[in-house]
Amino acid sequence: MNREYKMIAKTFKGLEDVLSDELLQLGANNIQIERRAVSFTGDLRLMYMANLWLRTATRILKPVATFQAKDTDQIYEQVKHINWERYMSSSTSFSIDSTVYSGTFRHSQFVTYRVKDAIVDFFVEKGQNRPSVRLSSPDLYINVHIAEEQVTISLDSSGESLHKRGWRVEQTEAPINEALAAGMLLMTGWKGDTDFVDPMCGSGTFLIEAAMIALNIPPGIYRQGFAFEKWKDFDAALFETLYNDDSLEREFHHRIYGSDSSFYAIRVAEKNVKSAGLSRYINLHQIPVQAVKAPSDKCLLVTNPPYGERIEPRDIAKLYDEIGTVLKHRFAGSTAWLISSNEDALKHIGLKPSRQIKLLNGELDCFFRKYELFKGEHKDFKKNQMRNASNH
Repeated sequence: MNREYKMIAKTFKGLEDVLSDELLQLGANNIQIERRAVSFTGDLRLMYMANLWLRTATRILKPVATFQAKDTDQIYEQVKHINWERYMSSSTSFSIDSTVYSGTFRHSQFVTYRVKDAIVDFFVEKGQNRPSVRLSSPDLYINVHIAEEQVTISLDSSGESLHKRGWRVEQTEAPINEALAAGMLLMTGWKGDTDFVDPMCGSGTFLIEAAMIALNIPPGIYRQGFAFEKWKDFDAALFETLYNDDSLEREFHHRIYGSDSSFYAIRVAEKNVKSAGLSRYINLHQIPVQAVKAPSDKCLLVTNPPYGERIEPRDIAKLYDEIGTVLKHRFAGSTAWLISSNEDALKHIGLKPSRQIKLLNGELDCFFRKYELFKGEHKDFKKNQMRNASNH
């Protein structure tokens, strides 16, 4: 029986609830939502599964020590007391990433130096060589998290952030982050049971993440590797079994449609879709948003239009007005979700959102809005909804 231990899955602001649901489905125990993170317990198998399967996580941490400290000397002493030989040898290269939310500790860089000194001195005082710090591709990734005076030292099992799936070969300006895109799609309830449309698809992030969810392809399958593959307790046979298990993949009987007014964007999207091996499920066309038509009576539309921040269209109000017109007249019977940081521009959609979620896209506070698109008057739509509900 494999031993259970505590782990922490890091994520982006606003995705904590979605990540919590994902962990529940994976079979994690003792799930607790934290600040841009979800803690849970599980065994070695679950740690490998979390890295392979979690769509909204950025990294999976395994805490090795938690303690209180009032200054960096106390941090140094506590870190030196950890038995580092359990996790590395003097020939292991390592890097340290520090996150500090504290009035006591103001300089994460100084915290990083003291932790590094403690690890090096642990080996030197045993008469061994000094392990070396390597910033890129080290053998061991160490994470330091400080909340006020509570310090948590963890091993980072992921390495490079999990949002970097490995399928992206090229990108357009202002692409949406893969983990954020997946989280947004999961919020819509997308499972692949309708056609999917992104009329301003850019480099194809929503299209690819939507196809992976529909087919139930693990997002970690495209990556070069994970940090835990260099750990002392790495179980290669177990990981290979999990990595090669395709029994959870699903059939997808609909289509995914992406379009963009930019020739360059469509070329980039084509390259990324091909890299992900999903060309047979995704149709791409270079057309302006004004010319987009619904491919079927009921589909899901999710898009990330320009906000007027990094990409500035000539007339953003007019663009949003045109998006609204397309939704109203060509997508009746469907559901649309839009993300934007531009509240004034969103008013030009001319439709009342039925739901709004606040999210952070990069540094920008955004609104993720749901629009139920119906034929005729809103009051008639509501009446029909109530009638259908009472009939069930």
